Amino acid sequence: MILALAFLVGAAVGSFLNVVTTRLPRKENLVRPPSHCISCRSLIRWYDNIPILSFLWLRGRCRDCHAPIAWRYLAVEAVTAGLFWLAAWRIGWQIELILALLFLSALIAITAIDLEHQLIPDRITLPGILLGFLANLLTGKVSLVDSIFGILVGGGTFFVIILVSRGGMGGGDMKLGAMIGAFLGWRFTVLTIFSAVLLGGAIAAGLFLAGIRGRKDPIPFGPFLAIGSVASLFWGREILRWYFSGFAS
Repeated sequence: MILALAFLVGAAVGSFLNVVTTRLPRKENLVRPPSHCISCRSLIRWYDNIPILSFLWLRGRCRDCHAPIAWRYLAVEAVTAGLFWLAAWRIGWQIELILALLFLSALIAITAIDLEHQLIPDRITLPGILLGFLANLLTGKVSLVDSIFGILVGGGTFFVIILVSRGGMGGGDMKLGAMIGAFLGWRFTVLTIFSAVLLGGAIAAGLFLAGIRGRKDPIPFGPFLAIGSVASLFWGREILRWYFSGFAS
């Protein structure tokens, strides 16, 4: 029952995250006007605004003007629902679940915006740093020192990269790193960055070899940090235990 509820709540939150993804980069109000078709501006009826199901029922098109609706809408709703379900399954019904759901929501919105606009909004990461720090302070999930060091490690790593690469990465990655550190602490932040570098490097190499991207074409790094964060959130302890057991043996 809890898992089903988490899935349904995740789908609803994913619908709102689509609004955030569409309007935040344009600096538009997140509440008004109500949900509408971007092409014909007609208001979306309540029965056409049911997460996941309405997209499938309408076959990805506006009911009024039949303009195609971006697949991103379905993807964000489905991914959010799936991750909320996974969080409820891994964490259970406790206060840490709320912290995880807030963190996951921020990561999903950042990923969608970065993929579409090559932008990581300060309006998500800066409040996220404070929220992660205060939430851990209240719940004790991550210690005060661990959270502070996480902010320094996550933000500082990308600050050094920005200085060394002279603009190879943006300040958005630095603030995202700090947000991840605030939520996860420094150990899992190191794991997240390491995982993101490996995954990002492999995908970038594949895109280059396939001729899809050139050496100078930008590839958003935020999504890789988000994937690494999800892995660290759910399986970080197991990954670190497995890694260090290799040295013990």
